[in-house]
This record gives sequence, C-alpha cells and structure tokens, in this order.
Amino acid sequence: MSADQTYDVVVLGGGPVGENIAQYATEDSGLTAVLVERELVGGECSYYACMPSKALLRPIEVASTAAHLGGVARPHLDVTALLARRDEWVSHYDDSGQVDWAEGAGIDVVRGHGRITGSRTVEVAREGQAPLVLHARHAVVIATGSSPVVPEPYAAAQPWGSRDATGVVEVPERLVIVGGGVVACEAATWMAALGSRVTMLVRGDRLLGGAEPFASDAVLEALRGAGVDVRLGVEVTECRRDDAEDTGLGRVHGGTVRLINGEAEEVVADELLLATGRRPRLDDVGLETVGLDADALLRHTSSSSDGSRGEVLDWLLAVGDASGEAPLTHWGKYRARVLGQRLAARATGAEPEPEPDEVPVPQVVFTDPQVAWVGLTAAQARERYGEAEVEVVEVPFTGAAGAALLRDDASGTASLVVDRASRTVVGATFVGPDAGELLHAATIAITGRVPVSVLRHAVPSYPTASELWLRLLEELPRDLRR
Repeated sequence: MSADQTYDVVVLGGGPVGENIAQYATEDSGLTAVLVERELVGGECSYYACMPSKALLRPIEVASTAAHLGGVARPHLDVTALLARRDEWVSHYDDSGQVDWAEGAGIDVVRGHGRITGSRTVEVAREGQAPLVLHARHAVVIATGSSPVVPEPYAAAQPWGSRDATGVVEVPERLVIVGGGVVACEAATWMAALGSRVTMLVRGDRLLGGAEPFASDAVLEALRGAGVDVRLGVEVTECRRDDAEDTGLGRVHGGTVRLINGEAEEVVADELLLATGRRPRLDDVGLETVGLDADALLRHTSSSSDGSRGEVLDWLLAVGDASGEAPLTHWGKYRARVLGQRLAARATGAEPEPEPDEVPVPQVVFTDPQVAWVGLTAAQARERYGEAEVEVVEVPFTGAAGAALLRDDASGTASLVVDRASRTVVGATFVGPDAGELLHAATIAITGRVPVSVLRHAVPSYPTASELWLRLLEELPRDLRR
C-alpha cells in the first residue's frame, strides 16, 4: 500500500460499530471505506465483552436451571471445558475471520493507530512500517470505543479490568470486585460459579443503578444466595498490593490485594476486578488538530437531537461508545446503521430514510435471574410526564404458566410503565428466567407507539412466558384498555 490513499469514508476503529458504519455507507452506494484498527478487528464486543461473557454465562445459567427442575440430574460444571468454550467463541483471539468478512464486503483494513492530522486526513502509525496517510472524500468516523476508568488509588495495583474477567485463565481463590453495575454483577455471577469466593464493594446503596429498584433487589438477593458477599455503601480509600505485575490477560496480577474503606475495615483478596465504568476512547485521535477536544465532541453528540446527531463537522462523525451515547454494542450498531445510510444518501444525493423521533435503548443483564429493561423507569416517567399521567403495573413472573414452567422455583417481576395521555407503553422491565427474550416485544411496542388497546389483541401463545404481556395489560385500568 502506498504512503497516501484516498477513500470516501475513513473509519477509526474496527469493532462492530466501525464495521457497521462502513458497511452501510458503502452498500449499494458505490462508495469506498477503510477500517483503521490497532488491535483486533471485531473490537471489544467480539473478544473481551459481549461474546466471551455470554459464552461463560449461558452454560452456568443452563446448569442453574437444570438444578431447579424436577426430573433432571444435578448438572456438573466443567471449568476447563467452559473456558475452552469461551476460547472458541473468541476465535482464540484471532481476527482473521473478521478481516475476511470486511474484505469480502469490499472494505479495506489497515493495521495501526490512526490520528486525525487535518481536515479529512488521517495518519496511521504502523509497526515496522512508514506512516500511511489516508484522505477522506466525504467523512472521517470516530468509532474507537471506550476504555475502563481506573481511578486512584487502584492504578499501581495492576487490577483486573473487564478484559481479564472475560479472559480469565487463572481463577483466583478470593476475588474482590469494586463496582455494582452490569459488568460487576455479571462477572460476580460467572466468577462465583468458577469457584472464586467473591466480595463486591459497591459505593452506591443498590446494584444496577439504572434499573428499577425491584430489579436491583432481585439481583442482590440472587448474588448473595450464590455466596457472593455484596457490601453496599462502601467507599474504598486505600489499595495496597505487593509485587503488582501485568502477568497477562486473565492471570493473577501479583500478590495479595488489601483494600481499606472509610471505616478502616480491610478486605483481603488474591485479585481485584475494577468495574467502575468506562469513558470514550478519545485521548489520542487528533481532535486538537481540527480545533476540538473530547468535551466539545461529547457535548455536541449528546445535545444534538435532529438529523445531524453524531456529526461534529461536516466531515467528522462520532458513533458508538466514542460518541458518549449508551455504551451498548446493539445501540452503537443501530446508530452506525443510521449514520452509514445517511452518509451514503448525502454522498449520492439520495433521500435519507426517515427515522423515529425517539428510539428507546434496550438492555439485558445476564445475571441469574436475568434483568431486561427498555424505555423509562417509573421514576423517569413520572418526572417527565407528571405523577398523575403515569400508570405503572407489576405482575409476578410466575403469573404466566409458561414463565412458571421455566423453573420449579421461578420467581421475578414484570412491569409496564404507561403514559396515560397517549395510552402507550413508555417503559418495561422483566426480571426472571430468560427475561431477555421478552424484551424485544416491549421495544417494538415503545418504538411503534402502539396503544395498549391494540396490544391487547396481540395474542400470546400458551404456555409461554409471553403470556406475561396479557397479565400486565389486564392489570391496567379499564379506561386505558378501551
């Protein structure tokens, strides 16, 4: 490849979001695109997040389900085989399949670290080779993802991050997890199942702060029931570790870890997993060369609500985690599809596809029980519409025969949040076995603004967990169902 190349679209980041925007920008448009990736093509999701975590969690969930069904012998969890399954799902950290897909779709791949050096220009630093300069006719897209936040006093202790947790090779006898969000709760689930004695130190007063309180309570009870020591309202003030060393992905990073909280209580562990959040990876993409900084980019992305959302200059886009929007693979891919099609339409003079005014963000937490929600929580809806304009209904997860059949001791809660003025669902939460499989119906109902009077005519099959929809709709006041 020569020292200078020109494409219609240059994408910084070869994860799912970068792949999607390149695909949708070039598909049937005649445009060209290149992905610039310094690590593995396929990104965090494919190797260090969604795929390996679910590869670990699904067998654990199946084993737990089988242990709670009469007529099934108690299952045995084979740790070696489970980790081997994880390795298969991450392709043994080999991205050749992802590269083949990109090239098969007509998208070039450049290995190296890309930085913006001027208008529509990116320079790629390549190991052992001269820098490569890429020019973009239409757009440069920042799809660099996010990085874990490592606050003081943890940095010197070489703590595990989420990559180490999903890539676990050496299972620590004692593991302390700092954090109470999705990564912390899911990692506690699989690490406890793998044999670690897990302690969670949570600064807030509940787990999963973005979910409904009843969902937080259910996960807390389940983790404690699985032997996880969950401590709420803990502020760590000191972290000490002897012989801290980066020994490699998923391996114990040194000697004993000692954490001190504000009450001078000490927690001792063999490894520390830090799950205190992530931030957009924007520290070295060259924003300053075009008069921007990370704060300016994120302010624009979060404040724009019209068709220009995600566009900072007329040639610069940010998408996925790097944009500061919801740090979820499926959301980033959705935004990439929208922006990619918009890029293609603008470049070719075509009419862009229409979009809804507001699209809800769904999320599933693969704990045991699963937690799934979309749209507004009850508190958020009341703040937006007013107390009198919001109707909230809840039913037990076992209120449907199909849901009760999933486990002999199935439990959980299903909830709908309804706007009385429009008579539409604006939020939904499901907590229970396989709850994530119920979520898409709620996402469709909210996105399509389907009145509850119409939803009542969507007949759920018997006996399935989807009968919960019928139970929820029946709980609504009669005036909303007409």
